[in-house]
Amino acid sequence: MSITNRRTFMLHVVAGSGALAASQVMAQGASMVSETDANAVALGYKPDSTKVDLKKYPAHKTTQACGNCALFQGKATDAAGGCPLFAGKKVSNKGWCSAYAPKAG
Repeated sequence: MSITNRRTFMLHVVAGSGALAASQVMAQGASMVSETDANAVALGYKPDSTKVDLKKYPAHKTTQACGNCALFQGKATDAAGGCPLFAGKKVSNKGWCSAYAPKAG
């Protein structure tokens, strides 16, 4: 590996680490998604998965929640975490929306 490639690689590592740290800080200070938020309404988001309208979303299962969704950007033990569908806001670990996708593995 040439010096230029190593230097480029290290610059990418530093930039990526900085961006990741910044996103974590933003997510920690972020407000919760409101059910009345336009995107939340469009996706049928509810902060409590047990309150999902089963007539409107018949595919919903009681085992589905943001905390076990592939899009959830928090730990399983966190009460709330980020979600790329609601940029800059947190979703409840116990919440649900129609974009639910189970975590792999």
